[in-house]
Amino acid sequence: MDKLSPQTIATLTLASASDIRRQLLLQVGIRHVVRPVRLDEDAIRAALQAEGVGARDMADALAEAKARRAARDGLTLGCDQILALKSEVLAKPTDRADAQAQLERLSGQTHQLFSAAVLYEDDRAVWRHVGVARMTMHSLTPAEISTYLDSAWPGVASSVGAYQAEALGARLFSRIDGDWFSVLGMPLLDICSYLRLRGWRFE
Repeated sequence: MDKLSPQTIATLTLASASDIRRQLLLQVGIRHVVRPVRLDEDAIRAALQAEGVGARDMADALAEAKARRAARDGLTLGCDQILALKSEVLAKPTDRADAQAQLERLSGQTHQLFSAAVLYEDDRAVWRHVGVARMTMHSLTPAEISTYLDSAWPGVASSVGAYQAEALGARLFSRIDGDWFSVLGMPLLDICSYLRLRGWRFE
């Protein structure tokens, strides 16, 4: 693995409009620019599911598609998060009624979050990782879920599973196992470790 000079890799491109991913990079001193990409994620996810691709590989494929689409010079980071309840993959809720239905399916169950990150250098993938977290939710009544959404909606509309475990959603869970940063949307420790190996100069 080649080690780049700090001048060469001083700025990372983040292929995402996610505010929390941007904040995580800023908090650990990773200078970056944001370059969101447009992908028909629902169509890609449906095609991968039709091919029998599992949730972990699906997250990896979507993260790579984003990195590839946004890649220019230097390093570009693509991320994606997939929620898997056994063999079922849940996407971001389309509206509040869908959020209610998703939370009712997750109630009393343990599901997995696969948080993938792929780094492109110029026009090729040079690193990838998928973090995993296991999320166990309390058994919730429809009324409890509705009360939660009274406060959390529409803030959770952009979150898979219709919750934000770092905020009000924490009260929905009895147990969380695994990488906390993967819950938030990117395997941050692994990204930092790779950049250190590449000679990244953190701010």
